[in-house]
Amino acid sequence: MNARIDVSGVRLETERLLLRPWRMEDAEDMYAYAQTEEVGPMAGWVPHRSLEESKEIVGMFMRGNITFALEYKETGKVIGSIGIEELSVLPGKEYEPLLGREMGYVLSKEYWGRGLMPEAVRRVIHYCFEELSLDFLTVSHFSWNQQSRRVIEKCGFHFCFSYTCTTNTGKEEESWLYVLKNPSCFL
Repeated sequence: MNARIDVSGVRLETERLLLRPWRMEDAEDMYAYAQTEEVGPMAGWVPHRSLEESKEIVGMFMRGNITFALEYKETGKVIGSIGIEELSVLPGKEYEPLLGREMGYVLSKEYWGRGLMPEAVRRVIHYCFEELSLDFLTVSHFSWNQQSRRVIEKCGFHFCFSYTCTTNTGKEEESWLYVLKNPSCFL
């Protein structure tokens, strides 16, 4: 079952990142990373074609209140996002009565390979389990996206199964689903 989420007043910190609600002035930073050919397709969306498109997405994030902006502390620049989305696929029938959510994330190519996304994902996991008392989290990646797979495994998620999903671009992709159980709920 989907837990209720509202990150509109939440600020989380890691050593190098501030995870916070989106602001309209973040649209230029989003456009800088979302227009590249490598970032969007990893998450199943087309690269942004204009600043206006990025502004629309930032507005959607602001209205939805389920997605954090990832601000790099050293520069104050937004370099990605992490969403605590509604569940699209359950890891098994036994999870139906439990509270869970699906994580999704994206990071500017300029910051790949620095360990920033595992750092951010671990902080959101802690928030979801310790502050929101969720029972479990899921996350998926396309079978060919080995960078996401490494983040997922570093953060302790366990593989459940593969399935076919349709992306925002209408393309069918083989995806791999992982789950992480809240240790305090599964003793």
